[in-house]
Amino acid sequence: MNQHFSTFGASPGLTVSRLDNGLTVATETIPGVATATLGVWVGAGSRHERPDEHGLSHLIEHMAFKGTATRSARKIAEDIENVGGEINAATSTESTSYTARVLGEDAGVALDVLGDILTRSVFDAGELAREKGVILQEYAAVEDTPDDVVYDAFIETAFPDQPIGRPILGRPETIQSFDRAAIEAYIAREYVPERMVLAAAGAVEHAEIVEAAERHFGGLKSVEAPAVVAGIYGGGERRMQKRLEQANLVLGLPGLSFRDEGYYALHLFSQVLGGGLTSRLWHEVRETRGLAYDIQAFHWPFSDCGLFGIGAGTSGADLAELVDVTIATTRETAERLDAAELARAKAQLKVSLLTALETPGGRIERNARQLLAWGRVIPPQELIAKVDAVEVEHVRAAGRTLLQGAPTLAAIGPVKGLPPLPRVAAALQAA
Repeated sequence: MNQHFSTFGASPGLTVSRLDNGLTVATETIPGVATATLGVWVGAGSRHERPDEHGLSHLIEHMAFKGTATRSARKIAEDIENVGGEINAATSTESTSYTARVLGEDAGVALDVLGDILTRSVFDAGELAREKGVILQEYAAVEDTPDDVVYDAFIETAFPDQPIGRPILGRPETIQSFDRAAIEAYIAREYVPERMVLAAAGAVEHAEIVEAAERHFGGLKSVEAPAVVAGIYGGGERRMQKRLEQANLVLGLPGLSFRDEGYYALHLFSQVLGGGLTSRLWHEVRETRGLAYDIQAFHWPFSDCGLFGIGAGTSGADLAELVDVTIATTRETAERLDAAELARAKAQLKVSLLTALETPGGRIERNARQLLAWGRVIPPQELIAKVDAVEVEHVRAAGRTLLQGAPTLAAIGPVKGLPPLPRVAAALQAA
C-alpha cells in the first residue's frame, strides 16, 4: 500500500507519497498554471561511478532518449512535441534528472515517456556508438574552452583521485569503452527506487500522478544502493602553461556540506566577498584596479563536503597582483565584514531562494532535491529563518576558519607569474 506523509507546511498545494518499493512521488498543484512540469530525479551522479565508469552517468542521460522497447528515438521526440511539450535531462555530481513540460491535460503522456525511457531503454549498439561520438565532441568543445578546463582541473586537484573530483563528462578512453552491459549494470546498481523522486508541479492531480508512477515505476525492485565514496578535500596546484591571451585562475579552499550547521554563514561570506556588483572583490579587483573583467567567489556544497573558490581571468602580467589583491581582500573580509554588507547578502540570498520557487520547474527541482537530501520538503520560511539567524560574527568566523585550510590553485594560460603555492598558503593563513 502506498504511503502518504506530511509535507510539514512546505506549500499548501504540495502532497508527498511513497510507493511500496520506496520511490517518492511529490506533486504541487499551482493555481492559475495551465502547464505541468514533471521530472524524475535519481540520487546518482558522477561521484557514484567506479574508476572504469568515469562518464557513464552522463552517457546514460544521453542514451535515455535513444530508443526503448516500444519507441524509437524519433518516436520519443514526436510523442512529446506532438502535444507541444519539451523534454530534457541533466547530470550533476550527485544526481541525474529527466524532466518534461506539457499542458496539464497531457501530464499522462509525459509520464508515459519518462517511464518508458527510464525502465525500458534498449541501449541499441548503433545509437550507443553515435552518442559516444556526440559526447566526444562535447568533450573536445570543453577542452577548447580554457575557463571550462580550469574549473575541471580545480575540482580534480581539490579532491585528488576521488569520484567527486572527476569531471562529469568523463575521459575519451572511458567513454569509448562503455557498452550496453556496463550501462545496465550501473542502472541496476544505482537507479534504485529508494533514491528516486518523481516530482510534478502546475496543473497536476496527485492521485493521477501516483497512479501513473505505480504503473511505470512500481515494478522496480527495492535494492540497497552501495554507499558513496566519501569526499576528502586534498588541495594542491595545477598549472597549465598555454599560449592564450588571458590567464584563467581558480583559487580554492575546503568548504562545507549543505548539512553542516555553518553552511549559511559560509555561503553569506562568499556572497559578501564575491557575489555581486557590490561585493568586495568586484569593487577592489575590477572597479578600483581594473585587474579583471569578471571575478566571483562561490561555494559548492555537497552531501558530505564542500568546496569554496574564487575564479577570475586576467593578463599574464597582472596575475601576481591579482592573486595578492584577492588574498588581501579575502582576509580583510574575514576580519571586517560589517552589518550592512551582511544585510545586503541576506537579501540577495532570500531573493535567490524565493525566485527559484516562482516557476513549476523551480518547484519540482526544489522538492526533488530536498526529498533526496532530507527526506522532506523544507518550508521557505524555515530556510529564511536560518538565513536571518546568521550574525556578523558567525560570518567572520566562517571566513577565518576557511582561510586556515590548505589551498587549491588551478590556472591555465600565461601562468609563469603565478606565485608559488606555499607563498599563497602563507598569505592566506597569515595572522
